[in-house]
Amino acid sequence: MKSATKQSKGSLPVVQVKPLKKTVDSQNDEKIGSKEKKIVRQFAQHKLSTKNKTIPMATADVTKPVLLNREEAILQFNYRVLAQVQRTDVPLLERLRYLCIVSSNIDEFFEVRLPPLLFPVNEMNRVKNPISVSSSQSFEQVCAMAHTLVEQQYALYNNVLIPALSEAGIEILQHSERNEAQREWVAAFFQSEVRPLLIPIGLDPAHPFPQVANKSLNFIVRLKGKDAFGRENHIAIVKVPRILPRVIRLPKKIAPGKHAFVLLSSVIRAHLFELFPGREIDGFSQFRVTRDSDLWVDEQEAGNLRQALRSGLVQRHFGNAVRLEVARACPIELSSFLLNQFKLPEQALFKVNGPVNLVRLNALIEAIEPSTAKELVFFPYEPAWPRSVNPQLSLFEQLKQGDFMLHLPFESFEPTLVFLRQAVADPQVLAIKQTIYRAGSDSALMELLIQAAQRGKEVTVVVELKARFDEEANINWAERLEQVGAQVVYGVVGLKTHAKMLLITRRESVKASKQLMRYAHLSTGNYNPRTARLYTDVAMFTANPEITADVEQVFQHLASQSKIQTLKHLWLAPFTLHKQLIEHIASVRDAALGKKPARIVAKMNALLDNSVIEALIEAARAGADIDLIVRGACTLPSGLKAYSERIRVRSVIGRFLEHSRVFYFRAAKQESLYLASADWMGRNIFRRIEIAWPILDKNIRQRIMDEVLTPYLQDGVDAWLQHSDGSYTRALSEQPSAQQALMRRYGNNKL
Repeated sequence: MKSATKQSKGSLPVVQVKPLKKTVDSQNDEKIGSKEKKIVRQFAQHKLSTKNKTIPMATADVTKPVLLNREEAILQFNYRVLAQVQRTDVPLLERLRYLCIVSSNIDEFFEVRLPPLLFPVNEMNRVKNPISVSSSQSFEQVCAMAHTLVEQQYALYNNVLIPALSEAGIEILQHSERNEAQREWVAAFFQSEVRPLLIPIGLDPAHPFPQVANKSLNFIVRLKGKDAFGRENHIAIVKVPRILPRVIRLPKKIAPGKHAFVLLSSVIRAHLFELFPGREIDGFSQFRVTRDSDLWVDEQEAGNLRQALRSGLVQRHFGNAVRLEVARACPIELSSFLLNQFKLPEQALFKVNGPVNLVRLNALIEAIEPSTAKELVFFPYEPAWPRSVNPQLSLFEQLKQGDFMLHLPFESFEPTLVFLRQAVADPQVLAIKQTIYRAGSDSALMELLIQAAQRGKEVTVVVELKARFDEEANINWAERLEQVGAQVVYGVVGLKTHAKMLLITRRESVKASKQLMRYAHLSTGNYNPRTARLYTDVAMFTANPEITADVEQVFQHLASQSKIQTLKHLWLAPFTLHKQLIEHIASVRDAALGKKPARIVAKMNALLDNSVIEALIEAARAGADIDLIVRGACTLPSGLKAYSERIRVRSVIGRFLEHSRVFYFRAAKQESLYLASADWMGRNIFRRIEIAWPILDKNIRQRIMDEVLTPYLQDGVDAWLQHSDGSYTRALSEQPSAQQALMRRYGNNKL
């Protein structure tokens, strides 16, 4: 790499940075109005507080650095996503989508992160006991932080989004807001489409509290009078089937000139009395329970992991309850009854001012015709075909000339499919090996692997059955692959296979003899065409014999579970990745101690591993400059006096989900750049099969510096800067959005 002649704060001092050009058309998009700046400033300083007390954050201690709390860091990330709802430069329906994303994130937070605080974990199994006294205090504190986030979320929904949607001609009508014609239509809809599927259950010894599925919509009703048998059973439960749409659009003839919607919960609420003829409703509320959904099976005992997981999927919907959501007006007697039923403490109760499942509002966004909502959604962006790839030539022939990369989603995922498609059709290709983590339920890539097996090629697929919330789709793919003769393996017992690798072996004529040649595709992201349009990732194609030999070894290890030999280039978790990472950070530290150039720039989704954080702090104390671009949770407190003053942490929240992992190290004259499938988290480093690989081609290395690191360090629109207490502030400046600049660079669209 070329050395820079001038070093400035926020730039990489060891590369020749090629600034992303601004266009005249984009200048207005990059500027943020004074009104928005004021809103953002008010929102940015997140003090996670309740009505009665402020939840303390980590404080600087010069005698011993205190790392930030993991759960707090996760919630801080969701504050940054929620702040997108207030941005007036973001289209309105996209702001609603960000609100839905936060709801989905909070759901997962309770499904996965909170259960360990409620239920002690045995070495081999979860013990399903009520809340333990020892963990109740931490559970209470985390719930208090979550309450604050949820309260702000619903405040934005009611006070910002609903008025803005109404002004744009999009109405979500409550019963009191519906005119006579609309009420008649809703009543007819209820009678024909809803009521036949609802069965109220009056509770008594013969009718116990029903099984309520995870995150399902339900109603609890308190009744006056006596039932048909003269008994005074006062509580009834109404379960709402998932098959019913949660967002219903009203016909245009009764809502002229508008996009008018009603929520299913509002429809049922307005006609709840019809389900209890002869009884008077004395109180009611919608409710939703969130359950422990971290699927667990004993891999040591399971004879067939796929079958064990399929059986476990049925039980996932009925795990231990961890959160209860009710309407804000829910009578206290009913909420207390539900808390007791689900064996939850008071802190787990969330009284919300709106629908209990904001995630379902995604259906409203999809229901509005694109032709009528051009100004309300992001301008369509079509990923570009990579300039380094000739679509008319064989990718195998092109790879003989050198490596090439894809920068998703700015460049198209299509070359990956073309690569596999050419391999399937090529009679010289003998074997295809691939890892699958999240392929999705509808995948052209998986269909190609099936075709390859049907054509007689040796197909080996490492399917990760335990990819959270994608288990069912992956099980289905595994079964289809096995049916056509593909070799399907499920990785290593006790470890998730998270590495993204595709290896193709081809018989070729080389100097009048036949030889086997390997071609590899390595990626920071999943082999999923849909998310490839939404996530930023970097993928590399290579025919480098040493790297492809390493990839071959990893596949052999996953299939045979034999000891792996020394790899020349790849770092492999859980074996060498952590050691190599610590050694590279230590080399930067040693360079700083020797007053030589010392620099680390790393981009990832999360930074949570204590040993890596300690190594980074040591390097910073030695004098190294460290920039960390961490999209999500980060427990390293930057800017602590005498410890992390030389460490800067920023997070970028934009149109696309930042997903790439890139690690740059400079120790004196030695520079190295790695891409990886792993974040700097304990689970990635020690409990998963992960890879990191070096970028050896100097042109690709420079391009990654110029596109994936430098623009994000300079972003003044979508970036947030971390403070030492764990809070974040928007980095508002005249510098452009990195994502917007890259779309202008690669897209043919007018952005």
